[in-house]
Order: sequence, then structure tokens, then C-alpha cells
Amino acid sequence: MAAGGHYPEYWEADVVLRDGATAHLRPISPDDAPALQHFHMLQSENSIYLRFFTYKSSLSNKELKRFTEVDHRDRVAFVVTRGTDILGIGRYDRLDDPTEAEVAFNVSDAHQGRGLGSILLEHLAAAARENGISRFSAEVLPENRKMITVFAEAGYEVQRRFDDGVVMLEFNIDPTEKSRAVMESREHRAEARSVAGLLSPSSVAVIGASREWGTVGYSFLEHIIDGGYTGDVYAVNPEAFELAGMISFASIGEVPGPVDLAVIAVPYDQVASVVDQCGVAGVKGLLVATAGFADDGAEGLARQRALVHRARAYGMRVVGPASLGLVNTHPEVRLNASMAPALPAAGSLGLFSQSAAIGVLLYAAAGRRGLGLSSFVSAGNRADISGNDAMQYWEDDPSTRAVGLYLESVGNPRKFSRIARRLAKTKPVIVAKSDVMGLQLPPGHAVRITQAPSGALDAMLRQSGVIRVETTAQLVDIAQILVSQPLPAGPALAVFSNSLALGKVVADAAAAQSLDVRRLVTDIDLDTGQSVALPVLRAAILDALADDEVHSAVVALLPAPGLTVEAIASCLRDCAETANKPLVASFAGILDPAVQSDGLLASPRNPVASADGDATLPSQRGVPCYAGPGAAVAALSAVVTYARWRSRDSGGFHEPADIDFDAASTVLQQALLRVDGDGLTRLDGAESATLLGHYGISLLPSVRFATADEAVDAADRLGWPVVIKTVDEHLRHRLDLGGVRLNIEDAESLRQNIAQMEKVLAPFGVSGMEVQSMAPSGQACTLRAIEDPLLGPVLSFGLAGDAVDLLDDWAHSIPPLSAVDVSDLVRGPRASRKLFGYQGLPATDIAAIENLISRVAVLKDHHPEIALLEFNPVLVSATGLVILSTEIMVGNPQRRTDSARRAMRD
Repeated sequence: MAAGGHYPEYWEADVVLRDGATAHLRPISPDDAPALQHFHMLQSENSIYLRFFTYKSSLSNKELKRFTEVDHRDRVAFVVTRGTDILGIGRYDRLDDPTEAEVAFNVSDAHQGRGLGSILLEHLAAAARENGISRFSAEVLPENRKMITVFAEAGYEVQRRFDDGVVMLEFNIDPTEKSRAVMESREHRAEARSVAGLLSPSSVAVIGASREWGTVGYSFLEHIIDGGYTGDVYAVNPEAFELAGMISFASIGEVPGPVDLAVIAVPYDQVASVVDQCGVAGVKGLLVATAGFADDGAEGLARQRALVHRARAYGMRVVGPASLGLVNTHPEVRLNASMAPALPAAGSLGLFSQSAAIGVLLYAAAGRRGLGLSSFVSAGNRADISGNDAMQYWEDDPSTRAVGLYLESVGNPRKFSRIARRLAKTKPVIVAKSDVMGLQLPPGHAVRITQAPSGALDAMLRQSGVIRVETTAQLVDIAQILVSQPLPAGPALAVFSNSLALGKVVADAAAAQSLDVRRLVTDIDLDTGQSVALPVLRAAILDALADDEVHSAVVALLPAPGLTVEAIASCLRDCAETANKPLVASFAGILDPAVQSDGLLASPRNPVASADGDATLPSQRGVPCYAGPGAAVAALSAVVTYARWRSRDSGGFHEPADIDFDAASTVLQQALLRVDGDGLTRLDGAESATLLGHYGISLLPSVRFATADEAVDAADRLGWPVVIKTVDEHLRHRLDLGGVRLNIEDAESLRQNIAQMEKVLAPFGVSGMEVQSMAPSGQACTLRAIEDPLLGPVLSFGLAGDAVDLLDDWAHSIPPLSAVDVSDLVRGPRASRKLFGYQGLPATDIAAIENLISRVAVLKDHHPEIALLEFNPVLVSATGLVILSTEIMVGNPQRRTDSARRAMRD
């Protein structure tokens, strides 16, 4: 919560405007008084009248003082700036009702229509919710249609009434499904346009261009020109008059035409000055190839942050630093602003990498396979443009059919999950990442690291529908299928080979990858010559693929005399196109270097209808060919898994109707009063029960006791039979070590059990017990939720006992959770089979478990103050569940990397 009088620096944010440019949003300060006066005096008479209901040529000193001096709690104001200029102002003032505030906006005449009003509203709403305000109101003149539209299109349920010539607007500012959708849609359009401007510039200037062969500036300029770039190219070097056959300019300010993209290839100590010159010249975007920033320790990181802040202040996006470059193969652009010597073939695969070294590997791997690219983005240190930005662009790009990303770090995983889930519903997303991503920082990356359980980050990727791989080779293995073949309708497979032994090897590999081999054809005779063998092969494949119970085919062939690989590939391509089902091939034992490596064979690059019938998406129709059948089967299995995810109903995101968010927040705010700094406080039993009760979650009550008489009194209130257990966190569930006594039916037996238990526990040095009603027998489960610095809320579910304690058999998920996500979480642990009827036992109440998980997911998503919530155990029977024990720890929340407001983050 922003304390009154203290400037809330964390409210500052760089934002992307509707047209893709950037600006800086921050709380107003008294130093803004001159800029505010200047802003006011530039406004038209009509704009001033609409804001103040009267005309005033200037603001009085009293008004300037009131508008710029706020407490950041009851009175909050934000300004959106570019350089020293104010583009827009938004403010709220708390009313007599402490849960309501009046809101007002004023946007510069010169910058209206760029989405400033909606951005200001989102940030004001987020600040207001943080300060305990849940409702906004506004007074607007009827002719102020633009402002009325901002409120109406925000996604809130706005109530209107006309009073004394003024339109009175009121609305609740808690995020709704509609308001989130509106925000995400606006964010998507703005960020997509921002990246589109970088990849499709009408003009490019290379600053630091050189005539010295082998230098970065020389290479960028040469590659842009040789690639056939269709726009204007300018060379900038103060020490050269002519470069690459064109006039060189001493500075970006001397370039005669507007510049959309500036490639900066100067020493790092000159970059800051060049960025300022670009900003003054009106450059729209920067590609910084220079290294020596966050990859150069703490001082370099400071330089990088200053670079990004400086660029965004001028409205420029930044690719890099240490970027390998940008590529766009579209025939109307043909941009090769990269270190790659030649523009790659046009295709339908979009590629993203971070470090230049990994970018080279990924770029080269795609080239070796014959995979054409739609575009390529090397983010370098990922100081600004990220994989999230690239995915926003590719979602709308008609030239991109599939997306591949190699990620070394992830700065905003909740936003990544949200964007990737939406993108993967229409275009497959392949992500290569190392096993330590999120656990440690690669050179040059300034992001948070995760403290979540092992596997949580991978679970987030699976939940998003991402195809997760470990290497660039695996990424392009899968991409070969996705850019050239339709998606399979299921896992059923036909295997063809001219070798019985090889056919069985392929079938076994397919079964190990959870593919269902419906047909195994190994009597293909290719020794009869091309004119006889190929028609036989074609007829066999088409016969199998005509079967509705066969969804795809693998063809693994040994060399045959008189048959060329090209002839076979042409036949296979014809079969795949005729059947409109995926087909992959492996030519084992072929030593011809031209076809020895993996790749697409017989692959003319013609725009044809995609697998989904969308004629706007180009496809590389060829045969995905692999050096070994194992790689072919593994790639096909990954595509089958993706197709299954894409075709199923996600279930939607629904919050239970009986949740009292405000009451729950009050409980947590009271608990936070006990928290000192970054410490934690534990909720007691009554606080936990109250908090969970507001979310429709009930606990089986327990009572601590100090004497046997207190225990008997508690048991009389709770109801017999009862259980006694130690309060020690390590022994309270250990029946085998004497930490629990069950099914105690009367007072005398209770007294005896207490005495015996004290003796048994004495060697452990523990004391303290509690009594609880005896719960119905059932399967013990554990549900845990944490707040992670990187991932935000993380839910973990497992079966209590050795499964989680010794075998680490957990399933993880990241809220918000759809109905399908909840179902997957319950079925994720290997031991979850015990919940569905095991060894003759009845199945448990799965609906009750899913209902509990759904409520906890909403609770954790809404309340980052909850650092830890654990139910252990949860006893689940055939008729319901009972929560026997809970632990809730509360602390001052870290600001999540994806909140209900649009902002770019370093």
C-alpha cells in the first residue's frame, strides 16, 4: 500500500500506446507544476471547457499546488510523459465514502486517439484497489463523447444517469472477465504494432556503418543492401563520406528522410549519445548490436537500464543490446538487418532467441533443414523487446504459421502464459529452454529467479499449450512437421518400411511415445525399380491413410537400387497432400551428404491453404525427413500431444459466486499489521477459518489443550469420537511415530491416550497437543499454494505421505486455472490413480477435490499477501472431503510481474 506522502516509485511504468510508440507513466509530483501549466496552455478552449466545465486560460498557483501535491492514497494523479512533455493526466480523489473516488482525465489535443485515457484508467484503478477503493465515479459533460467512450469501452459495468446537465458515471473497478479481455486486447494490438514497426520499417539507418570488412557496422549495412531491402537505407558515420556506394551522413540528424529503424553499432560508451540523437530525430525504433551492457556486470546493467529508459522516454522500442538482429522475409520488405550473411528463404516459421550465440545456433539449424522463415528476432539481453512482444506480433502476422522460441530467461511468466495460451490455440508455439532456466540468470539478463518447486515452470508451459523441448535440434525437428503438414486428428499411426526389423523398431519407438500403431507394413518391395515400386508404395500409403482410424504415417526406408531419395520424397509428398494427413520419413543408411541430414525434401515454397483451411497462412509443403526414425517419431508424438491440447475445450475461467473478496481482504490487511518488513506472520486457527470461510472453504475444527480436563471439555463440544495429535509440524501426521491417536470414544480413554502419548513423544522433545473430531476415513492428499518471486501464485497437489515426502510426486499449476487446468492438476501426480478406485477401493469424490482446488486458485490469484497456504492432510472419501489441518503465512506482497494494468518491464 502506498503510504501517504511517500512517492510510490513502483507505480512508475513504461507503456505502449495504441500506435506502438512508448511513453512513461508515473505519479505526479510538485516539480511538475511548470510542465502542467504548459500542458494546460497548449490545450484548446473546447478541451479546457470539457475538463473544467468552464474556460480558464491558465491555472492559478492554488490550482497548480492542489493538482500536483497529492498524498498517493486519498488523492492520486498520474502523468504520461514523453521527454519533459506531459501527454495526459489522470487523477482520483477519495469521496466521503472511503470505498469510492471521483476520477478525471485530461489528454493533450495533439495525442488524443492514442489510447492514453484507457491506460491512465487502468493504472488509476490498480492504485485505487491497492488503497482500498472499489468504486469510481465521474462527472462528464454530454458532449465529451471521447471520455464517455473511454469508460464505456473499459469493460466495466458502467451505470449512467443525467443530473443537472451532467452525465454521472459510476462503476466498480474490480477486474472482471470483460475488463481483463478489453485490457488484453488493447495490449495485444499496441504491442503487435510496436513489433511490426520494427520488422517492417520503411527506412533503416545504420549508425556506426563502416567500410572495414568484418566489423559489425559493415556487416549490417552490407546484409541489408544485399538482402534486397525494399525501403530506404542510410549509412551514418562521421568519419566517412561514402559507404557501400552511397553518401554517408555524419549524424542521424543529417539524414534527409524520416527513419523508422536505427541499427546502432557504435562502441558502448557512445550508445547513450546516439540514442538521444535518434530520439531528437524522431526515430521510431532501435536495434542495438553493441554489447557491454547487462552482460558486463552491475555497471553494465545500470547502463542498460539507463539506455532503455532514455529510449522509451522518446517513444522508441529497443531490440537488444547485444542483438544478432532482425529478419523479415516478406517480399514487400526483405529486411536482413542481422549478422546472417544472406536473407533466409521465405517461409512460415517465426523464430525468437535471446543471446546472439543461441540465435546463431537456431538460425543455422533452421537453414540446414530447409525451413523458410517469416521473421526472426534476436533480443540479445532482452532489455525491452521480449518473447512476449514477438508472440503478440506473430499472432496477427499472416505470414507466420508456427512459432519457435529459445528462452534463456523469462521476465514475465504470467504474461507469457497468458499470451502463449491464446496464441497456441491458433498457431503452435515451440519453446526450447534449459533445465536451469528460472533457477539462475544467464549473462546479460536482469530478471527474477524462481523459488517455486521443481517442475513448476515446465507445468506453466504445458498448461499454456506450449510444445516444450530442450535443444534447437528438437525445436526444428518439430517445426518441420508444423510448417509442412496438417495437424493429426489423433494418435493412431501407420508405419511403413522395406525392412521387417526396421519397421518393428519404429513401431516400438512409437509405442514408447504413446502413439497407437494401427498398421505395420513391412513388405514394401523397392527392389523392383522406380516404375513399379513407387506406385506400390503410393497405393499402400494411401490405402492406410484413407482409413479414418489412422491419423498419420511414418515411412522408414533402407536404400534400394535404382530409387533416388528425391523420387521417393516426391511420392510421399503426393501421398500426404492427397490424404491431407501428416506424413514423416526417415531414410536410414543413406550416405549422400545432400540428403544425409534432417530436413524438408521436395519442398517448393508456394502459398497454399493451411491445415485449418486458412488460405492466408503460407505452408512449406514438403516431406519432413529425419536421419533416424527415433527423431521422426518423437517429433510426431509432440505434434500429436499439441493437437490434442488444441482440440479440447479449455473449460473457461469461472469464479465461484459465493466468494466475499472484500471480507477476505479485510482479514489479510489486519494480519499484515503484524508483519515487519519482509517477514511473515502465521494466521491463527480462528483467522484461518474466517479467511477460508469467505471463500466457501470449511475446516474441521480443532482445539489446543494444556491439560486432560481441557481436552475432555473440548471433545464434549466437538463431538465424540475424537483424535488427538501433536502440534509439531513434523510429527502431527505420523501415526507410526506416535504423533496421532485415532478414534477415541470417551473421556477416560482420552485421558489415557494423552498420558501415553506424552511418554511416547518425550524422547522427541516436543510438547503441545490438540483435539479434533474424528473424520471419515479417506485418501490423504496435500494441497499447497505459494507466492513465487518469478511465477507469482503456484499451486501444488499430491497424495500425502511418502508420495510427496520421499518421491516428490507433485503436480503444479499457475493460476488462474480453467476447469481443464484443475482437472489436469488432480490427475497430474503419478499416485493419483489411488483417487479413481484402486485395488478394489471405491473412487473418491473428484468433484469435491476439484471444487476445493478451484477456490484455492482464486484465493491465491487474488491475494498475493498469502505467502504460503497448505492443507495437509485433506481426507477425500467417496462422499466428500475434510480438511484436517491448515497453515497460512502472510507477508507484504511482492509486485507481481503481470498485474491488471498495462506496463512494459525491464
